[in-house]
Amino acid sequence: MFTKVNSVGIQGIEGVLIGVEADVGDGLPGFSMVGYLSSEVREAQERVKTALKNSGYRLNAKKVTVNLSPANIRKAGTSYDLPIALAVLGAYGQADLKKIGPFAAVGELGLNGRIKPVSGVMSMVMAAKKGGLRQVLLPAENAAEAKVVEHMKIIGVSSLNQAVEILKDGRTVWNEERETSGTVEPAVEEVDFREVNGQALLRRAAEIATAGMHNFLMTGPAGTGKTMIARRLPTILPPLTREEDIEISRIYSICGLLPHNRPLLGRRPFRSPHHTITPQALAGGGRPLKPGELSLASGGILFLDELTLFGRSAVEVLRQPLEEHKIILNRMEGSYELPADFLLCGAFNSCPCGWYPDRNRCRCSPAQIERYLSRLSKPIMERFDLCVQASPVSYEELVKTENGNEDSAAIRLRVQEAWERQRRRFQEERPRFNSRMGQKETREFCILGMEEEELLERIYRKKQLSARACHKILKVARTIADLEGAERISREHLAEAAGYRVLEEQIWG
Repeated sequence: MFTKVNSVGIQGIEGVLIGVEADVGDGLPGFSMVGYLSSEVREAQERVKTALKNSGYRLNAKKVTVNLSPANIRKAGTSYDLPIALAVLGAYGQADLKKIGPFAAVGELGLNGRIKPVSGVMSMVMAAKKGGLRQVLLPAENAAEAKVVEHMKIIGVSSLNQAVEILKDGRTVWNEERETSGTVEPAVEEVDFREVNGQALLRRAAEIATAGMHNFLMTGPAGTGKTMIARRLPTILPPLTREEDIEISRIYSICGLLPHNRPLLGRRPFRSPHHTITPQALAGGGRPLKPGELSLASGGILFLDELTLFGRSAVEVLRQPLEEHKIILNRMEGSYELPADFLLCGAFNSCPCGWYPDRNRCRCSPAQIERYLSRLSKPIMERFDLCVQASPVSYEELVKTENGNEDSAAIRLRVQEAWERQRRRFQEERPRFNSRMGQKETREFCILGMEEEELLERIYRKKQLSARACHKILKVARTIADLEGAERISREHLAEAAGYRVLEEQIWG
């Protein structure tokens, strides 16, 4: 007897419908599985046979063949255990697979028949919905995450026996659907800009960076607050929209990083990988392919602390994502496009010992400093819109109370207003942020008066800027104008924007 159960696999960050076919017939007794399977999927036959036995099902010795189709897609992971078990039971005539109508099933089986949670459920349910299915049978622990997807009947089950019983009684499906919530409380911020004393220039640059999603670089002596500023950047970004939250949360779900008690992440990501990270871990890779740090930071902040200590090959991986805000990975089985739309924040000390430019404490020679800074290529540095030098904090600033410092909520309000101006300016078919403007948008929205044109020309010639650097000054000036509610870019806006490239000139010439 032949039966088929729909299931869903993961490719990159997208779900793909998989058909689990089972046939039970005469012949030499055995259990075989085919369909371009990874080792963990092949091992499913032992888990399934033992789970069926321990769940009380007695199956006659027959020739059992299970096929996972289409055969040109590699199947990986443990989420196929439940649909394989249901397909086998259906082929033996011990499960009714048609009473509740079309459905998909995912879940890992324990040897005792318990159903364990799996990763990537949100993408799986989305794929099932796109494929025309309206019911998904999955682990009870994944039900809250799955219910985030609207207009789907989610059936959470804890054991194989429970799944079979539910298939016999379609009314249970409606009871499960009534429990749908999909809501999540916003994550509580643990840090605040109020805690930052001094560093007015860094605070101002951080506000501009988040207002226009400009990449932001900080350097200076050790212990001046660079990391402290970076870790507070998410607190001044506007809250996630529901669509953004779902997109970010499903990436975290695929990587197994979504908290079990939260169906949605509910906050802007902040990723700070160690400087020993490999290019593959940064961009994504492995088999099956998993998103890397660039995708995990999408919609939030990617902070590279001690940037000069990162491997050259790892840093160069950033080139494509910083321009296109996505990353394309080519593998033998296909090409994968992963999101990489983040604000890059980098920080490093001015010299190997960390004390430059304080020559009373710095013992590094000019040659050592030059070698240290040469680890960062000029093309990568030009992709930072704002480059800021951190200065040591005075004792008076260090010990003053936090009451006089502006908090994250006040800064976030101005950033939200700047985002709203950009939304009205660019509308749906254009870039979302000033930093994303191409040459066409720059000419259209960064119109300068005669005095501003003369100032930009002087800056361009004096600093010997590249075309990319010149355009970045215009984009930053546009963001500064947005923060001040100005329609046109003034000389003051241009001068401030150009000032954020002084560091680049001092260090790289």
